[in-house]
Amino acid sequence: MRGVTKTYGTGEAALNALDGVDLDIGPGELVVVLGPSGSGKTTLLNVLGGIEPADRGELRVAGADLTGRSPNELVAFRRERVAFVFQFFNLVPTLTARENVEAMVELTGRGGRREVPELLSSVGLGDRMDNFPAQLSGGQQQRVSLARALATDPDVLLADEPTGALDVATGVSVLRLLQETNRQGRTVLMVTHNASVARIAHRVVTMRDGRIESVERNAEPADALAVSW
Repeated sequence: MRGVTKTYGTGEAALNALDGVDLDIGPGELVVVLGPSGSGKTTLLNVLGGIEPADRGELRVAGADLTGRSPNELVAFRRERVAFVFQFFNLVPTLTARENVEAMVELTGRGGRREVPELLSSVGLGDRMDNFPAQLSGGQQQRVSLARALATDPDVLLADEPTGALDVATGVSVLRLLQETNRQGRTVLMVTHNASVARIAHRVVTMRDGRIESVERNAEPADALAVSW
């Protein structure tokens, strides 16, 4: 990102959610973005993931130039390069865990249906894949969400408060899966307000008022199982 700005509203009501942000994230990094509510964390994630276009600045993600791209071009980028994990799972309630993951494979044209059971087993849901979301705990639903994201074999995984709706033990299990995903070579960017989570990252970006306040490197990222809050 070079000089990336995203503004909401106009005139006196205008708010720079991102205000001239410069940021480099290397392939295979696990980066955590910290900051208070309203600091621009989620907007940063949305712009990097092509959910929202930047108003100004230059942006390249996973080899794709997103500067000035049309909505349709951003849709194609999201489908081909990135995947998302959200705080509140966003699963289709009328589909089973297996069907939720299969639907993403069909929608994007990436991955394979035959690998879905193996993928759900890898996140500890081999015996729950035919359950509906309402029959699963919050942590299990988040693991379905993660399996759905990984089913498309994304270059970049973007996670917005993935542990925010979970208890500590369940949240740590989700962090462990994200860390394992990163160890497989994927770039992972996670937004959180929880400073304890930042211990697992290679680098920690702190935001305030739409700007990057600091970027710090963890000399030795902690294992997710050692994290508590």
